[in-house]
Amino acid sequence: LLIECCVEFITMISTEANDIAEKEAKKTIACEHISKSLEELGFGDYVPEMEKVAEDFKTSQVRKTGKLNTSGHTPEELAAMQEELFKSAGEKYSKSEEQD
Repeated sequence: LLIECCVEFITMISTEANDIAEKEAKKTIACEHISKSLEELGFGDYVPEMEKVAEDFKTSQVRKTGKLNTSGHTPEELAAMQEELFKSAGEKYSKSEEQD
């Protein structure tokens, strides 16, 4: 029952946000649309926390992108390093399976 209520809440908010975005001739729902939908549906108390979480997410995405750009490696080198890590992990997994 709790899950059904959560799904209904999210559906209600996203439907309202979609309507707001369409009225503004936007194809993508943005944080502003979610904020407006929360307020229009009587959940305005949630807006400050939602905006804080959205800002934290944007900040974390910038940091992740920054790490890639400042690693000093080319995309090809990073792909090779990743492949080596996968290979190493696979070998460790195989050895642990053999021991069981």
